[in-house]
Amino acid sequence: MRVLGIETSCDETGIAVYDAQQGLLAHSLYSQTATHAAFGGVVPELASRDHVRKAVPLIEEVLQKAGLAAEQIEGVAYTKGPGLVGALLVGAMLGRTLGFAWGVPTVGVHHLEGHLLAPFLEHDAPAFPFIALLVSGGHTELVKVAGLGRYQIIGDTLDDAAGEAFDKTAKLLELGYPGGAALAKLAEKGNPERFHFPRPMVNRQGLDFSFSGLKTFALNTVHEHGLDAQTKADIARAFQDAIVETLVIKCRRAFQKTGWRRLVIAGGVGANTALRQALTEMSQQEGVSLYFPRLEFCTDNGAMIAYTGCQRLLGGEREGLSVEVYPRWPLSEVKPIL
Repeated sequence: MRVLGIETSCDETGIAVYDAQQGLLAHSLYSQTATHAAFGGVVPELASRDHVRKAVPLIEEVLQKAGLAAEQIEGVAYTKGPGLVGALLVGAMLGRTLGFAWGVPTVGVHHLEGHLLAPFLEHDAPAFPFIALLVSGGHTELVKVAGLGRYQIIGDTLDDAAGEAFDKTAKLLELGYPGGAALAKLAEKGNPERFHFPRPMVNRQGLDFSFSGLKTFALNTVHEHGLDAQTKADIARAFQDAIVETLVIKCRRAFQKTGWRRLVIAGGVGANTALRQALTEMSQQEGVSLYFPRLEFCTDNGAMIAYTGCQRLLGGEREGLSVEVYPRWPLSEVKPIL
């Protein structure tokens, strides 16, 4: 089966074509960063308008890259949620319209399921079951993944997600938007010995996370020490070290609790170099197999939606007559494919 994937959950328009036999044939991504930077965050209405403008030209571009005509597409997958409701509706209406026009089945995909399965786009793909660390701007979760659609959340964030904490602290350090990557780059110049930030909730039992306190700790540090260039770098380093070590501790604890020996990293924060290095070292110490998607598939993209949609279409899933999107959609409510 050859599936067109459409990702429009937030501020990036991702389009891809995935073939069940040949793998990923082509993909393209348009980022709206420049559009939203002036506002210091995503403006939902502007995001929706950009998806309307960019989605069809990107589909034409991807089909050309893949050397395909529209008649050769056998299914359409789009992001059904969670995300911004207007942005989701753009992708859903476009996906359903194309499916109707081409006479092929369509399926709505859970955005986070796409992230969980992104490593399956690689040659060295994981096998079920595995533990997934889903770490992004809106989510920080540890998930037991027993199969397609068989997800059990064993650790969740009680407040800010790791990526959200990165962006808020970057704004505090006057690094602009989006700030997570800028903070990580600045941290490379920081002195790791100057400041020590707390590792939240590591002394409590369980696998849950809490990162809002780190933002407050960073704010208090700024008030006490100011914001000269080196202090900015030192705060960035201390903040990143705290996030990374906390995530590593909780992953190690998940292995001890479950006995499972595979770890998948999913979501935008999975592109963070310090986190990748720390998790690689930990996995070697624990004898755990570690899997990352390539950097371009850590953030939102159409390839993960095309792949996940292909698996669900092959499993017999189809959309009904109504067009539905879910701005809030717990991963635990995703239907399993047997």
